[in-house]
Amino acid sequence: MPRRLRVDTLGYYHIYNRGVERRDIFLDDLDKEKFLKILGEVSRLYKLNIHSFCLMDNHYHLLLENQRENLSDAMRQVNSQYAIYFNKRHKRVGHLWQDRYKSWYVMDDNYLFILFKYIEQNPIKAGITNRIGMYKYASSYCFLRDIIPKFLQNSFVLREYNVEEIFKQLDTKLTKDEIKSLEKLKTKKFKKENDEVVEVTMKPLEEFFEQNQDRAKRDRAILKAFEEGYRKSQIAKEVGLSAARVGKIIKSLEFSPDPF
Repeated sequence: MPRRLRVDTLGYYHIYNRGVERRDIFLDDLDKEKFLKILGEVSRLYKLNIHSFCLMDNHYHLLLENQRENLSDAMRQVNSQYAIYFNKRHKRVGHLWQDRYKSWYVMDDNYLFILFKYIEQNPIKAGITNRIGMYKYASSYCFLRDIIPKFLQNSFVLREYNVEEIFKQLDTKLTKDEIKSLEKLKTKKFKKENDEVVEVTMKPLEEFFEQNQDRAKRDRAILKAFEEGYRKSQIAKEVGLSAARVGKIIKSLEFSPDPF
């Protein structure tokens, strides 16, 4: 069964990707500098505005805005170019990334600041630093020191906020309401309809499993829920299985002819 097509329209996106088997994708500063160089080149060629970024050892976050309907092509370039570099430099073969990058379309501007705060607090959560703006490979470091790479110069942070004032707010932990907002954003799905992006109303997860089901029907319901946009962890919690087991079920049925 083919994967759901991504919404690739103009707008803001939270982009995330991590290494295969959660392995490190940045082994030193040279790797991180190379990734940012690639990001800068691709953002220039594909007309992306990067609003925030954070590079951790085994994953990265981006908050960006595409001005053309080319996000998939742009991110493919970023990930493939970096993977080629990384494998060559570190004398390895095979996949670098766990999967295709994950993206969440941000239709509501109210999410932007919360996402910015979430991304910039990653080094604190990881114990790398205890203050915003101290970690070299996050955009807050660039903003506070006025060392702004070209790909970051159109960030809404610089355009709409006083930098010193905004960072006073960033040092506070995400509130429960902000965390709930981010979780809600991850569950939202969109489609393009008449040249406009509209939110897709998803069927409640429990309705996929309402009736007593034998194992085969349950497994097909798991696949259907996944294809409708629910995450493996959400499905696993609903049916009382591990996320790994749910993943195996999905993989076994994904390419079966007419599983329904």
